[in-house]
Amino acid sequence: MLLISDANILIDMSVAGLLEAMFSLPESFAVPDVLFAEELSEQHPELLSFGLTTLTLDGAGVREATMVMASCTGRAAPSLNDVFALMLAKQVGGVLLTGDRRLRELTETRYSDVEVRGTLWLVQRLQE
Repeated sequence: MLLISDANILIDMSVAGLLEAMFSLPESFAVPDVLFAEELSEQHPELLSFGLTTLTLDGAGVREATMVMASCTGRAAPSLNDVFALMLAKQVGGVLLTGDRRLRELTETRYSDVEVRGTLWLVQRLQE
């Protein structure tokens, strides 16, 4: 199973010292390349050596993300990079892995065809 992650999950797993265990799971982990460059590359370059893959969102996904961001306002708006993760999960048929409530709600209300999992699910996978 391919899990497309937001930055939040990866940072939480790093802080908890669980990256090695996370990347030993049978699932594959990826993020949008722009998300990695803007949010993770400086503070967490080790993610690539653990096995994190960066993938490029196609033009249709970028356009859809831009339209989604235009329709989300105020406190309900996830970040653009989080929406890129959602669009990438949709593009590749992966599972969205997020710790962000706004992104989870957006996915569940507008993109019910995209499976979404969170931090608790990932911790349960580690316990198994």
